[in-house]
Amino acid sequence: MSNTLTSLIPDLYASLDVVSRELSGFIPSVTMDATAERASLNQAIRIPITPAAPAENVSPGQLPPDDGDQVISNIPFSITKSRMVPFRWTGEEQKGVITGPGYADIRRDQISQAMRTLVNEIEVDLGNLAFLSSRASGTAGTTPFATNLGDTAQVRKILSDNGAPLSDLQCVIDTTSGASLRTLAQLTKANEAGTTALRAQGTLLELHGFTIRESAGVASHAPGTGASYVTNGALAVGATAIPAQTGTGTILAGDVVTIGAYKYVVTTALSGGSFTIGAPGLRAAVATGSTITGVSAFTANFAFSRSAIVLATRAPALPEEGDMADDRIMIQDPRTGMAFEVSMYKQYRRVRYEIAAAWGCQNIKPAHTAILLG
Repeated sequence: MSNTLTSLIPDLYASLDVVSRELSGFIPSVTMDATAERASLNQAIRIPITPAAPAENVSPGQLPPDDGDQVISNIPFSITKSRMVPFRWTGEEQKGVITGPGYADIRRDQISQAMRTLVNEIEVDLGNLAFLSSRASGTAGTTPFATNLGDTAQVRKILSDNGAPLSDLQCVIDTTSGASLRTLAQLTKANEAGTTALRAQGTLLELHGFTIRESAGVASHAPGTGASYVTNGALAVGATAIPAQTGTGTILAGDVVTIGAYKYVVTTALSGGSFTIGAPGLRAAVATGSTITGVSAFTANFAFSRSAIVLATRAPALPEEGDMADDRIMIQDPRTGMAFEVSMYKQYRRVRYEIAAAWGCQNIKPAHTAILLG
């Protein structure tokens, strides 16, 4: 196989420079998992989840207690998408643009747009994992950071209460929230912020332990039509299955419902008289007949511990014998960690390029994730 594509490397990395500056806040914020590279498309990989371990009294005796058994659960995870973006040129088309804008410049931009398409798809998939979160903070329909920095403090409280590791917290927000954040005086005044980076460069600072990034993939949600529901029976702390009665309409997966003093994320829609909320479940016991109130449409700004969200990417699988590509090369974006496969197929008086990636993502620890309503 020839090394034709090696001459394209400068163009490929020039394209990456463009793509990596798009609003791709999720990819650099999550855990990149290489173990899934061994799996085929839609083949389940089991990520083990260890349970909370209760403490016991120390009781001296001849033998140690016959205990310590645990049930190790798991969350399925797989490569779910294998996608590519193609473009092609004939010899006559190349000849026609050489005297104008130039074939090399147009091809570089086509590569850039192809990578942008794949990155944006991954960002959307990661953004939708917010609807598996534990709880939510803020007010639906109200942009965070309107007057102060308290919004990240509240989602940090959720993660802290749930026992999330606080050493690598991430918060990915939409551009509306980002604009609101940038206008706060305490971040644009160098004497209060301690830096001029936000004002001069537009970069977002770390707030309350969160690394703040923006993404075009932040999800939005239109809630179900549920009204007048109340709980059907008393519920203990930690319950995730919520029986509901007397109401009308739908409660959908992704809805945020208020029960008592807390906002919970619905992970499984109302069916058969009950719905499910994200782990670790109810924060406070609930009496029979407690009101279940849904929030209005919202933007799901996403706060999480990096280890809670897993993304696996690889090149689409090839047969052992190879395929008809004349050349193929893998390039990695050093800023996001995303790998792209670039293939070239020489045809009859025509050349076809293909930019491809396969990926899968999962919220493996809902208790360590939360929604910041916007």
